[in-house]
Amino acid sequence: MAKTSLIERHKKVKKFKVRVHNRCPLCGRPRGYLRRFDMCRICFRKLASQAQIPGVVKASW
Repeated sequence: MAKTSLIERHKKVKKFKVRVHNRCPLCGRPRGYLRRFDMCRICFRKLASQAQIPGVVKASW
């Protein structure tokens, strides 16, 4: 979990749009963010294994 203060600071409107940094809306993690699914890799893996993300299946070959 990210610090609450950093999550709240992220919610504020930035003075310049270049300063916006992607953050996972579920846990607040700033790193390992997947834009396509709008979450971090850890939350993505957890939800995908529980089959809660439509269209995502485990690869096997």
